[in-house]
Amino acid sequence: MRLTPFATAAVLTTISFSAPAEAQNLENIQQLLSTQQCSQCDLSGAGLVMASLPGAQLKGADLTRANLSRANLAGADLRGANLAGASFNGANLTGANLTGANLTGTDLRGAYLVDANLVGVSLDAAYVQGAKGIPNYAGTPEQFHRWGVAEAEEGNYQSAIEDYNRALSLDPEFAPAYLGRGIARYRLGKEASATQDAQIAAQLFEKQQNPSGIRAAQNFIQTMELARKPSEVQSDSGGIGKVIGGVGSLLLKLFL
Repeated sequence: MRLTPFATAAVLTTISFSAPAEAQNLENIQQLLSTQQCSQCDLSGAGLVMASLPGAQLKGADLTRANLSRANLAGADLRGANLAGASFNGANLTGANLTGANLTGTDLRGAYLVDANLVGVSLDAAYVQGAKGIPNYAGTPEQFHRWGVAEAEEGNYQSAIEDYNRALSLDPEFAPAYLGRGIARYRLGKEASATQDAQIAAQLFEKQQNPSGIRAAQNFIQTMELARKPSEVQSDSGGIGKVIGGVGSLLLKLFL
C-alpha cells in the first residue's frame, strides 16, 4: 500500500516522538535503579521484577502496567502514584506509603502490606487475594467478606478466617462473615467454633429479616448435625460435602 505525503509525515512524526519517549522511559528506569529517586517519573510498562527498591521515592510516578512482581519496596513513597494495571504480585510493600495512589486493576496478590499507609486508596478494583497485612480501615465489611469467600473457594481457610475477622471487627453484626467463618472453621476441623458461628449467623439473619441467610445458616447447622451420625456419614458423605459447598455458593451469590 502506498502512503500519501500526509500519511508519510504522520508515520515519521510518530516515530520521531515515540523513540525519545522510550529513551526517556529507559533513562527513568536506570535513574530509579541507581538512585532510588524518581518522583513524578514516567515508568509506565517498566519491567522491574524482583527489583531492590527499599525506600524508593516514587511520589506521583506513572507506573501503569509496570511489573514489580516480588520487588522489594519496603518503606517506598508511592503517594499519589498511578499504579493502574501494575503488578506487585508477591512484592514487599511493608511500611510503604500509598496514600492516594490509583490501584485500579493493580495486582497485589500475595503482597506484603504490613504497616503500609493506604489512606485514600480504593481496593475495589484491585486484586488482593493472599495479600498480607491489609489494614482494617482500607476495606469495608463487605470487601473483607468478599475476599474471605475468594480465599475459601481456593481452600485457603485460615486466610479466609483472617478476612472474616477483619469484617467483624468493622461490623460485629455482619452475619455473612459469621457464616463464612463457620464454614472455614468446619473445614479446618473446628466443629465447636463452627457451630457457634453458624448459630450467631442464624440469629443475626433472623434479626435482620434475611430469609436466604437464615436458610443458609440452618442448612449448614443441619449438615453438621448429620455429619455427627457415623452411619449416615458413611452412606452420604458426598452429599454432606455438596451441602457445605452449596452454602458456600449461596454466600458467594448473596453477598458479593
